[in-house]
Amino acid sequence: MVYTAKKWIYARAFDGEPKLDDFRLEEEVMPELQDGEFLAEAEILSVDPYMRIYILSYPVGSVMIGGQVARVLESRNAGFPVGAHVFGQFGWRTVSICDPRGITVRKPYVLPDFGAGVPRSVGIGACGTVGNSAYFGFLEICRPKEGETVVVSGAAGAVGSLVGQIGKIKGCRVVGIAGTDEKCAWLRELGFDEAINYKTADIEAELGVAAPEGVDCYFDNVGGKISEIVRKQMRSRGRIAVCGTISMYNGSPTQVADPQRDFVWKELVQEGFSVHRWTDRWLEGIGQNLKWIQEGKLKYRETVTEGFENMPKAFIEMMKGGNIGKAIVKV
Repeated sequence: MVYTAKKWIYARAFDGEPKLDDFRLEEEVMPELQDGEFLAEAEILSVDPYMRIYILSYPVGSVMIGGQVARVLESRNAGFPVGAHVFGQFGWRTVSICDPRGITVRKPYVLPDFGAGVPRSVGIGACGTVGNSAYFGFLEICRPKEGETVVVSGAAGAVGSLVGQIGKIKGCRVVGIAGTDEKCAWLRELGFDEAINYKTADIEAELGVAAPEGVDCYFDNVGGKISEIVRKQMRSRGRIAVCGTISMYNGSPTQVADPQRDFVWKELVQEGFSVHRWTDRWLEGIGQNLKWIQEGKLKYRETVTEGFENMPKAFIEMMKGGNIGKAIVKV
């Protein structure tokens, strides 16, 4: 059978916020499978902030990068049988051919059985790269202790909302920072002790009330002024995990005060990370997050866009903060 893939092309270098005409939809007739390869059809695709930055290292004309949950339609690789559902970094395309033998980082894998009532979409969310970013980035870098105060920026996003809940599971006081009253209300539903709307609040004053003894752990998704404010209220030997800096992805870097004094005087530790450093423990993170979901301790939310033709729209809206939880596109 001959398959034709649709694919979204990074057609023009981003200038500020991504725009619809920065992308171009093309079609491609797929070649015949070779030994070791499999062909998969996309069912659910992810849109994430990192795409805005990572695509800059690719030439214009490349297929937009990104992960997806796909179903294997044909296979000449016993590890990826026909009918299996896989996660792969196949990009913004409806049909993909992959030879996993040549991939050393971000290798595709067959999704585990998530059990009754848990949709496959968690494979690009709470039980995938997003969930592992929260699980490993928070627990390995922030090293939270029971009774400590944790602050999460971008708290209503895919990663931040999970970090806050893991903080509560570990016995911490958790403060979330988000951009709308609706998002803050959802954070409180998830069990966050406090939620601050950075667009309407005096963040410094409200954080002082929410964390009167200071902040022990900060999980940073946004960078910029918000992170400057949080850093100033951190306690001695506080830990900062930097997952992203979305506040500066679409424009020039924000001017912030020199942080060195705080790092020295308070003996703060800050560490950025890529979740793929924990590739050898990948299934550990998926397994633990799934267990918490099944126990009702970890909740997730999806902002769903229907239709592959709407990939750019979903991406642009996500970059503007239009999503609550994980932004996904269903083909």
